[in-house]
Amino acid sequence: MKKSGKLLAMILAGAMALSVTACSGGSTETTAADTSATDSPDAADAAQGSEEGSPEGEGATYTVGICQLVQHDALDAATQGFKDALTEALGDSVVFDEQNAQGDSNTCSTIVNSFVSSGVDLILANATPALQAAQAGTSEIPILGTSVTEYGVALGIEGFDGTVGGNISGTSDLAPLDEQAAMLLELFPEAKKVGLLYCSAEANSQYQVDTVKAALEASGCTCEYYAFSDSNDLSTIVTSAANECDVIYIPTDNTAAANTEIINNVCVPANVPVIAGEEGICAGCGVATLSISYYDLGVTTGEMAAKILTGEADIAEMPIEYAPQFTKKYNKEICESLGIEIPEGYVAIGQ
Repeated sequence: MKKSGKLLAMILAGAMALSVTACSGGSTETTAADTSATDSPDAADAAQGSEEGSPEGEGATYTVGICQLVQHDALDAATQGFKDALTEALGDSVVFDEQNAQGDSNTCSTIVNSFVSSGVDLILANATPALQAAQAGTSEIPILGTSVTEYGVALGIEGFDGTVGGNISGTSDLAPLDEQAAMLLELFPEAKKVGLLYCSAEANSQYQVDTVKAALEASGCTCEYYAFSDSNDLSTIVTSAANECDVIYIPTDNTAAANTEIINNVCVPANVPVIAGEEGICAGCGVATLSISYYDLGVTTGEMAAKILTGEADIAEMPIEYAPQFTKKYNKEICESLGIEIPEGYVAIGQ
């Protein structure tokens, strides 16, 4: 009986061992099946998408690099309008890296290269040299220009049809140049010689003075170019223009806009009026302008940026947008100093 009992105990122990092994093997197979499902390409992509989120999805954040050529009223207003519009659209999800090149085109390139290295989501190029630097710096990151007069001239596009394509679009500050010429003739009908004062380093300034020159000469005026290379020779060139001309015309020129005090200190004592291409220049040294709101231009650019960042629009298909309206404005203080009477239909700057 003892041997039989021992034999029965051994049989039962073996059966229990087989049962435990079988259970253990079933658990391993289930775990392997779960792991295989998790490691499949589709599952991995879904998990990654859940963790990282889509750039256009809820909770996405964006970094926008702003390269502004120089500090002056017009460009400052455009930048502020851009930031306000984009912040209104995207709230705290947008962060700005705002840098100013202090009037140096080479510094624009350095700024743009830093944006590219840090991988910003979009670049605002405020003024033509900033746009040219951005174009040279990246063909991948979306670029929006603002305060750029003529994109075909700025970017070397022949037969420009209004859409740049690729990774570039933006807004233009181009005012009707023929109407600016007409304004000059309206205020100074007896003017015989008009000086065209502009910075030779700005391609769009050349474009503007060429267009105004053609319009004025068609009306019987004689026009003379007075080009300065930078602020260092501005005083000398302005003095020559004031000594030789009845009226001076200045286009939307960033170097002139940043140095209106130099121009004003020459022209007012010489009793020579200045017609300006935009309000900021007019406020500093001009008597009148047909101008746009640069703040509103910036707002339009910011609205474009929001659509690009959220995937609502493709920048390659976005045409350049223009200011919707233009206003005749005059500088009351300088007009009084020069004894100039402004007809009805003009608004005093600052009102």
